[in-house]
Amino acid sequence: MKHILVSPLSWGLGHATRDLPIIRDFLARGHHVTVAAEGRAAALLRQEVPQCDFVEFQDYPPPFSATRFFVPKFLATAPRMLRAVAREKHGLREILRSHPADLILSDNRLNVRAPGIPSFIISHQLRFMTPPGLGWGEGVTESFNYLYMRHFDKVIVPDLADPGRNLAGRLAHEMRWLKPEKIFYAGVLASVARMDVPRDVDLFISISGPEVQRVELERIILGQVRQVDLPRIVITLGKPEVKDVRQLSDRITVYGFLDRAGQQEMMNRAQLVLCRSGYTTVMELAELGKKALLIPTPGQTEQEYLARYYAQRGFFHAVSQYDLDLVRDLSKARQTTGAPFACDTRANVERLYRELFAPVLEGGP
Repeated sequence: MKHILVSPLSWGLGHATRDLPIIRDFLARGHHVTVAAEGRAAALLRQEVPQCDFVEFQDYPPPFSATRFFVPKFLATAPRMLRAVAREKHGLREILRSHPADLILSDNRLNVRAPGIPSFIISHQLRFMTPPGLGWGEGVTESFNYLYMRHFDKVIVPDLADPGRNLAGRLAHEMRWLKPEKIFYAGVLASVARMDVPRDVDLFISISGPEVQRVELERIILGQVRQVDLPRIVITLGKPEVKDVRQLSDRITVYGFLDRAGQQEMMNRAQLVLCRSGYTTVMELAELGKKALLIPTPGQTEQEYLARYYAQRGFFHAVSQYDLDLVRDLSKARQTTGAPFACDTRANVERLYRELFAPVLEGGP
């Protein structure tokens, strides 16, 4: 048995959920896993893999804005973020004193690595996307990431390697600084799995995002959804504090919140999904082979870029929440292809272990 330290960023749940299949694979192989995290990421993993050890590990300050203006907020929090990145090296040393590790797996935490311990980082953001007109900033952000990522044994990208058929686009392809041999394209890593259930939900709407924008999307959706002429519509409002279920009509059911199991079941049952264009959510759509209408969180440049990227290629239809016309846009979403390739997280996790982790943990491929 080997000891593995896994440390996901806690900006939302995406980092933790894509780490889940990897953590479960480590556990199934008899290894001991310590999770170093805080906030909602730690809470989710405590619920899903309680057999792990858990240690509190302070996160970076989130740069998300309650308005459309992400960049000013990001720049304002940059000094605090840099201090947090520097501070986590000391925090990691403290954790390793009580929880020695044979392997470290960081998810987007730039200084979670240690001399003498094989260290890997998972990221689909090898560069950050900038607003239109500020394209020069992409090179700056790529060089910033490179300063930290070059010290890891490998950068694991949860995406296909094919430069023409992938999910991350310029977020993780056509790199100037990181050399190809430093990057391991692992394929889609999703915590959902296909289920043998009837596809009896015509439309599943998953409302999420930072609270001000989540509330705004809820207002817009609930104001239009009765106009959608479909037999069965299910909505989840993404509010963990609200457990009730109510009927808007005999066709429309509204859940205050769905846990991971409930979310997975509804996505499997749905013929069409409406959701944000966060990367982890898109990996789940690809894993399940779903068509979707994507609504990026305003001001989050990554989601806005991904929405444009998928729409241009016909994978998914995307629209701003401020321009949303549910009847029109759902019709367009049905005409898209979904991800144009089959995804198999289980096979991808097995290859990841065989090619990267087994040589470290077992002494050979």
